[in-house]
Amino acid sequence: MANTAFDNLRLEKGMYKEAMSKGKTFTQYLEDVDSSKNYDDGLDAFERQLKRFDIHIKGKNANVVEKFFATDDSAILFPEYISRTVLTGLEKANILPAIVATTSKIDADTYKSIYMDDGEGSKKRKQLRRVGEGALIPATTIRTKEKVTDIFKYGRTLDVTYEAIRRKKLNVIEIFFQQIGKQIALDMAFDAINVIISGDGNKNAADIFTLGDETIGGASGTLTYDEYIAFWAEFDPYEMNTVLAPKLQLKDILTLPEFKDPQAGFTFQKDGKLISPLGANLVRSDQVKDLGIDGIVGLDKGLCLEEVVEQGITTESDKIIDRQIEKTVISRTGGFNKLFQPSAKVLKWK
Repeated sequence: MANTAFDNLRLEKGMYKEAMSKGKTFTQYLEDVDSSKNYDDGLDAFERQLKRFDIHIKGKNANVVEKFFATDDSAILFPEYISRTVLTGLEKANILPAIVATTSKIDADTYKSIYMDDGEGSKKRKQLRRVGEGALIPATTIRTKEKVTDIFKYGRTLDVTYEAIRRKKLNVIEIFFQQIGKQIALDMAFDAINVIISGDGNKNAADIFTLGDETIGGASGTLTYDEYIAFWAEFDPYEMNTVLAPKLQLKDILTLPEFKDPQAGFTFQKDGKLISPLGANLVRSDQVKDLGIDGIVGLDKGLCLEEVVEQGITTESDKIIDRQIEKTVISRTGGFNKLFQPSAKVLKWK
């Protein structure tokens, strides 16, 4: 006999506050009280509630917004619908997975990360050495950073009334909510790249090189494969496996003769995946230009950046449930830490 416990679940406003107090989303809270392990329908706990109230959110048969407010119970679902839809848009536009080494969830509004010092010459290649009897073994020191991580709220305020959207189809409304998520993603990416370049306030800004200088060589403003190789070589013992490039610098890299090999060209033309010389993941990032850098940022993705998240996507649930949607805030709270200073470097064109 099919499990129908979800049909009898009492939904209340207070569930959102209780979920937040536990550091969970509303969907995760529903999973605690109505676990998907008890079903074989391929749905999560929130999707089962949509099914319960016959709410269709996608396709040509999508309902209007008003369907959520047909009953007091079903109205409780609308804030989570907004949060999930905004998160979908954020993930579509988000470049953070390409540049973040790890994500830490915190339950406070302040956070201090750690740093590691492996002794003098930490930017140079380390070699294993025999340690003589009675001699000191080289030390690696891990300490708490002096400056706390800056935590910001990234979000948008909805300037729309319930009356303006109540008869709009949900498959149309989701496009606008997803766009809010995309804007939040752009704001977060700007701060993340700023930390990669300028550091997190703990004296760990990226080293900066310029085309034409004594280290990189070449001519100012003109990138050739030789200069790209010289920049790549500065990462040893780290690995330059990701390159952030604005539009013009992206064009310069993509048009290098060494990039125009048949396999790279075929891959780019077939599915649009960017392959840069030396195998680094090439990510378009106009935020680099917005931060005043006429050039590119190279990084060792696995050792560079920590994302700190206090809250996921949140909405002012009480206002939304009461249909007071105007001036409702949709937000995400978090910040970024630089893990290893030498793991990111900047190459300026001039």
